[in-house]
Amino acid sequence: MKYSKPERTLLILSSAFMLALSFPLAASAMHIMEGYLPFLHCIAWSAVCLPFLAAGIISIRRTLKRNKRLIILFAMSGAFIFAISSLKIPSVAGSSSHMTGTGLSAILFGPAVTCVLGIIVLLFQAVLLAHGGLTTLGANTFSMAVAGPVLTWILYRSGKKLNMNGKVNIFAAAAFGDLLTYCVTSMQLAVAYPSASGGITASAVKFLAVFAPTQIPLSAICGFLTVLIVMGMESFAEPELRDIAFMEAK
Repeated sequence: MKYSKPERTLLILSSAFMLALSFPLAASAMHIMEGYLPFLHCIAWSAVCLPFLAAGIISIRRTLKRNKRLIILFAMSGAFIFAISSLKIPSVAGSSSHMTGTGLSAILFGPAVTCVLGIIVLLFQAVLLAHGGLTTLGANTFSMAVAGPVLTWILYRSGKKLNMNGKVNIFAAAAFGDLLTYCVTSMQLAVAYPSASGGITASAVKFLAVFAPTQIPLSAICGFLTVLIVMGMESFAEPELRDIAFMEAK
């Protein structure tokens, strides 16, 4: 397949961005690490993700069958997720927080496709970067590539119906979707390790307090970066964005 000059530029820039930012710090990260969840919890979270994964694979196949050039947008969205979710910012108690980058894919393609891209990214991070784990892949996929993208998609669609400013709508949807990821991760850990005194609720509050100092500003940054990436796509990949009805839908 031959690419035009703008398409080649977009691919080169996205690849460079990914390579430049994909070297994480050594820390316990917001991805749930290997061995942190009981076996039955791992199975349950994986099962919850299966319908989204199946729907995403079907959607991607149909989209590429209609227009193979749209693989550029899929690649860009996946590279964006990989790049910024590999950046870990130290938080309190020896933990760390990170952005997710899933808002871009959720806005362009919906949560199902984002689940596929997210699980691919998480698998590579677990195997190559020791960021997250294989047994906890389902739990991490649900928090980062299902729950967050679903909220992003709902907020973005709602914002369009309310005729919100396009850039403000993208920023808010991506930021709050990113924020929900760390809330869900905290709840997953709280269910697995309820507090002896206050149960799941008290444990969830403790986990939320660990991530909140860094995750809240990181979510805002993630929203801002998503807006910038969309603006770049509008310059380099306008035909593809029109093909998925994004340009008209803003």
